[in-house]
Amino acid sequence: MWALIYVGAFLVTFAASAAIKLTWNPLGDQYSVRWDGSVGTTYTDLSYGPGEANKFDLYLPADDSKETYGLVVYLHAGGFTSGDKSGDAGMLQWLCAKGYVAAGINYTLFGEEHPDANVYTQSVEIRDSIPYVPAAAEERGYQIDRMAISGGSAGHTLAMLYAYRDGPDSPVPVKLTFGAVGPSCFYPEDWGCFGLDQGTEESHAAAAAMFGLMAGETIPPEMIGTPDYDQAVKNISALSWIDENSPPTVCAYGAHDKVQAFPASQRLAVALEEHGVPHEYIVFPHSGHGLQNDNKLYARYMDKVCEYLDTYMGV
Repeated sequence: MWALIYVGAFLVTFAASAAIKLTWNPLGDQYSVRWDGSVGTTYTDLSYGPGEANKFDLYLPADDSKETYGLVVYLHAGGFTSGDKSGDAGMLQWLCAKGYVAAGINYTLFGEEHPDANVYTQSVEIRDSIPYVPAAAEERGYQIDRMAISGGSAGHTLAMLYAYRDGPDSPVPVKLTFGAVGPSCFYPEDWGCFGLDQGTEESHAAAAAMFGLMAGETIPPEMIGTPDYDQAVKNISALSWIDENSPPTVCAYGAHDKVQAFPASQRLAVALEEHGVPHEYIVFPHSGHGLQNDNKLYARYMDKVCEYLDTYMGV
């Protein structure tokens, strides 16, 4: 019973908190654009699969004279249970105004209508969607030869999974990943924000239920802390896939995050450093999941996103 309560609390809290941020822009008009035909064209609800949610929006820059373009995918927040690509229109329009083909991709959300959806199945949908996006751009005269993948909160987790796990087999080379406050791994000892670090039978049962649900795996409590547990959650743990060939990374986390495990983000930074991956790991010392209390650092995060886009994606 307690395990189910933990799972429900996590999903409700994560979904609610994800709505706080990553559509909020404390920098005003600096990272937004007045969207019209002189900037680009939007194609909405293009299909990439049979599911109701298997749709993406494509943003094509008005300048169609280049031989090749970079693609930037941005995945929406929502705690894996809510959200929609339309909520990131401002971000996608801004990316398109910079000269990139941009895309927002929906994925099947966990809930009463889709109780079998989970982080792993969502990551598979994103993986399977990617070939359709450059194909749609190329049908309209925009040749894609490189890509970045990004997102906020749940979308950040899915972006990292694609970049680190699926990137080596991507139909378009992944040159960069960026995002904020997405869980990168699921070691229960990191998840004190949900009381999963207690090392008790109850906390092990709660962790096994929560992370088993997210991974689509049956995890018995006694598996916690073993190599079998690490294997069971590997497909939803972006950290586990980082190596020396992983793409450059920009990420931001709040030190007081009560929705996802801040210590997990510290593991992410260590893994990127150990494997020599170019990265920027920006900690917001006064903020939680919303990154709402450190505007100067939010500006630094966006400046680094622009810098890495220029360096690794060109225009």
